[in-house]
Amino acid sequence: MKKSKVAILKTSPRTVFRDYHELMNLAGYQEVVDKSADTALKVNISWHFFFPGASTVPWQLDGVIRAMKADGFSSDLIHACHNRTVVIDAHLGERENKQIDVVQAHGIRNVHLYEGEEWIDVREAVGETAKSFLCLNDVYPHGFSIPRRFVGENIIHLPTVKTHVFTTTTGAMKNAFGGLLNERRHWTHPVIHETLVDLLMIQKKIHKGVFAVMDGTFAGDGPGPRCMMPHSKNVILASSDQVAIDAVAAKIMGFDPLQDLKYVRLAHDMGLGCGDVREIDIVGDVKAARENWRFEGPFRKMTFASRNQHRIYWGPLKKPLEWSLKTWLAPWAYLASVTYHDMFWYPMYAKDRIASVLESEWGRLFANWGNLETDDAGFLDVGPASVELKRAGLEHFLEGLRLLGMAVVESPEFSARKRRRRHAGGHDGNL
Repeated sequence: MKKSKVAILKTSPRTVFRDYHELMNLAGYQEVVDKSADTALKVNISWHFFFPGASTVPWQLDGVIRAMKADGFSSDLIHACHNRTVVIDAHLGERENKQIDVVQAHGIRNVHLYEGEEWIDVREAVGETAKSFLCLNDVYPHGFSIPRRFVGENIIHLPTVKTHVFTTTTGAMKNAFGGLLNERRHWTHPVIHETLVDLLMIQKKIHKGVFAVMDGTFAGDGPGPRCMMPHSKNVILASSDQVAIDAVAAKIMGFDPLQDLKYVRLAHDMGLGCGDVREIDIVGDVKAARENWRFEGPFRKMTFASRNQHRIYWGPLKKPLEWSLKTWLAPWAYLASVTYHDMFWYPMYAKDRIASVLESEWGRLFANWGNLETDDAGFLDVGPASVELKRAGLEHFLEGLRLLGMAVVESPEFSARKRRRRHAGGHDGNL
């Protein structure tokens, strides 16, 4: 049996494009990603506002596209791919995180899965594999849908190295969550680890090739994927084994993958990938893979929001409140999340959390993105630090109000009621 391989390199803005190209080839991506098929670059947006470590950074997306072009992949068969949640505005996110700048600069397609794309029943796509699901048949007894375009496509996940209040760490396996599940994916939170394993089974069945390129130039510790303490770590990773890359990233952060990450352990035990770092072939900068950042993790300094999320899904609020998240009352939770994270936490705490990171080379690179001179290796200079990334005041407050409205109008509960009314009206009119 072929040993799982994870590539890891140290990088810098000066060499980041060359390093991503080397990284992907060290991990053997051309053996996995079919050049004749369409390839989705699955962008991660954990927060529509820029927060270091939370979302796919522009040099990650740029580096992957440049590497693929250099290796003979057609631009016509590469597209950026976004999902939506009721609390994350993907269009705002791709602008704030400067991902759309990269997409437009390379002239590739930009696909938003919830806008005009056809979704099909999962059983139509995976057949008998559905019988092996650990939890999704129970969570969705009437089935659920996945994007039709994913069937037969390659997918390259673009996660970041960070912690998560539901799964301890998050990476390649979790990056499939938004793209593969319908809008009621919050129903899976009580069984989130089992869900990630089921989603990996689906991916292995429907995609021609599955690959991940993880950015740790910024890395996030604490109650992620949003309210974290960001760090500059200068590390990038890649692998065709989604379990292995998550395991290696977790170990660098200071966790024991098989002990601390249930989703890694389950996937490892089911033979879906390798979660035992001792059995993984580490290539590239082996010394970097031995680092231990000693992250505190997501549970020591939880936010008000994350503490109550745990109480609802696994604690004393489960019985009185969780049922409401499967009814028309569910938008109360979306409103609470947007109010807390976007209108309170970000303007109150983000400035202090990210100040020192914004002064790093990566922070300056982000601030000056699009105005810097490059060569084939990377950036000749990263420019000065900028304070323009700090959001507060009336404009931010008004943006928050817009996002509150979005959380209600685009909620699946509200949308479903609108669809039923339209259907009823059309039916009555035909009588």
